[in-house]
Amino acid sequence: MCTTCDCGLPAPQRVDVGAALLSRNDALASALRQRFEAAGVRAINLLSSPGSGKTALLEWLGRHWGHHHPMAVIVGDLATDNDARRLQAAGVQAVQITTGQACHLEAAMVADGLHRLQHDGVVLEQLELLVIENVGNLVCPAAYDLGEAQRVVLLSVTEGEDKPLKYPATFHSADVVVISKIDLAEVVGFDVANARRHIERVAPRARIVELSARTGAGMDALLEALALERLPACA
Repeated sequence: MCTTCDCGLPAPQRVDVGAALLSRNDALASALRQRFEAAGVRAINLLSSPGSGKTALLEWLGRHWGHHHPMAVIVGDLATDNDARRLQAAGVQAVQITTGQACHLEAAMVADGLHRLQHDGVVLEQLELLVIENVGNLVCPAAYDLGEAQRVVLLSVTEGEDKPLKYPATFHSADVVVISKIDLAEVVGFDVANARRHIERVAPRARIVELSARTGAGMDALLEALALERLPACA
């Protein structure tokens, strides 16, 4: 029997809409994961705050690693297709998902991105790497499985060492944590050892890689962490 309030109307009941949404997302993410595995493509979910260097990292991969290995990127942003155009200029097959007010990508959006890549002539089975560049945010994306094989979180030296402690859920979900723009660490007074301690505290299972997309330093370590073929010495 329903309880009522003094006005005679049924009392409010709590409905966990978030759990239902995540359940639907997880089901689709599971289907995407099976699709990626069947196609033999490695899918990476790339997360960070805005301006941490996600797109610059992908540009480097496109110009160097992607020159030898087929890759594609699904880019998520609140507005504009600037990042997708940057990646296309670097020779990467890329499509933009504009989320409007949504602060994260969901599995359904990734499925739409795959459809658009297919429309552009990209065959999933011919790719070695598919990167999902998530919306710049260290809060919302952590809860959404996108069918990825690995989750990579970037921490730029310009953000400070304490971000893993402020956003533990995102870093805890990471398989790989990249300390980006490492060439600027000394200039901005970034304490690498302290940052590593914070990362290890909230993400003890994550592999930590220090790199610079500007100089290319640390890229071999990233490729190894992602189980991707390293570049020839002359590349």
